[in-house]
Formats: sequence, structure tokens, C-alpha cells
Amino acid sequence: MKHVISSCSVAALALACTASDTAPAARRTDVPCAPLAGELPPDYRDWRLVSVAREEGELDDIRAVLGNDAAIRAFREGRRPFPDGAMLVRLAWSYDSSRENDAAFGRRQSFVAGHPKNGVQLMVKDSVEHAPTGGWEYAQFEDGGPLRDAALIRRCSTCHEAVADRDSVFTRYAR
Repeated sequence: MKHVISSCSVAALALACTASDTAPAARRTDVPCAPLAGELPPDYRDWRLVSVAREEGELDDIRAVLGNDAAIRAFREGRRPFPDGAMLVRLAWSYDSSRENDAAFGRRQSFVAGHPKNGVQLMVKDSVEHAPTGGWEYAQFEDGGPLRDAALIRRCSTCHEAVADRDSVFTRYAR
């Protein structure tokens, strides 16, 4: 079983993920999930693209949301709630004008991902262990390590309550 952590805004995973799509109490061995280990899933950058987004205001970034196999299956099948073991990771970068592209087009119109921003955020679904937060564990990693900030975790969970009807997931699958 691969070791991993969760995230959307802070902390790290608590207990091993359990459950399957048909038997909620059975331990899954095919889903990378682990106890509080302070690590990102080693292959998270190889997960499939769920969607990209542009955030303005204080965040001012461009971001990509990636999902593990369990999350991608759920998105493709329109299945909600997400199954235990589903993981989503958010990567964000500064939103920078591209001088090279702008020069080619003769005007400022092209933007690219610049330097990384706001760490790596991860959400891991465990409907039993994290029932109080809609079944999701949230974590954020800065410089490769977990950022442990209980207040930030609560903010993440509170913010995601706004989309409880979508199993607390803001991102919509871009087919």
C-alpha cells in the first residue's frame, strides 16, 4: 500500500483509508492511503487532469486539479458521493504574462503558469474517519512537507460546505 497524505488547505491524513465502493467497512488495498505520514503520494503529479481554473483576488493564480484513479472514475461516472480513497490534488502557480507569446501576437494577451504558489493541497475521501468534515481530509504541503495548522484545516472544510450538494468538491470535471 502506497503511503500518502491528504489536502485542500492544510494538515495531514489521520488514519488509513478504509472502505470500498460496495463494502464501506472493508480495507482497500488498491487505493493509496495511509496514516499520518507527512508525505504526498509519490505519484500525484502523474494523476489525470480533472480541470484547470483561474483564481483572481487574493489568490491570483492559475491552478490544475488532478485526481487519482478512484476520483477520475467517480467524475466520469457522475458518482456522488465520491468513494473512499478518492484523492484530489490542487497545484497552483502565479498567473504571468508571457513576453515571448505576447511578442509573437503583437500585444499582451498570453498568460502562463509562473512560480508555484500556495503549496500543494490535497483532499482524501474517508467517509467514516472524517464524517464531521463531509468525509474529506484536507492537507497542504509547503516545500515538500505538511503544513500543520488546525485553523486552516477548519477554514478549508468550512469553505467546502458551500458545495455540499457536490460532495464538497468545487471542481467540475472537464471532459
